[in-house]
Amino acid sequence: MSEEKGFRPMRRFKQQLLQEECESILAKVYRGFLSVNGEMGYPYTVPMNFVYENGHIYFHSALEGHRVDAIRLSPNACFTVIDEPVKEENDWWFHVKSVICFGKVSIIGNDDERAQRLRQLGEKYFPDGYNIDAELINNGPRVAVLDLKIDHITGKKVKEN
Repeated sequence: MSEEKGFRPMRRFKQQLLQEECESILAKVYRGFLSVNGEMGYPYTVPMNFVYENGHIYFHSALEGHRVDAIRLSPNACFTVIDEPVKEENDWWFHVKSVICFGKVSIIGNDDERAQRLRQLGEKYFPDGYNIDAELINNGPRVAVLDLKIDHITGKKVKEN
């Protein structure tokens, strides 16, 4: 995850977040937007639940459809999250932090790793007491897990005024 791969430096560098803050936001945010190269040259963006771990973002997906077809044609992707807006005292505007990740998406083929990532997603999103094991047995075989390996990450703090 570095500038060495030809990614542009952030133009508004004074608003840039440190890598650690970007990772902290990815660890806590509930939902983000995955963008892939879709059909006929149009970008295809879809809101997704996700789990972040060690430079990878994991998503669950259907085994077939627009998103999976696009990934098979081109693994290049972008994932964007926005942290909860904060209003500072005596300000009418919000302060917002966003993170953008660029990388390559693959479909996890290893059943053990796929189950591990589905379990992580379940632990993040299912309510306490939900039977994750039963969910994995009943629906796990019908679910793909996508792995976005991050090549470049950048974050920004913006005052919306």
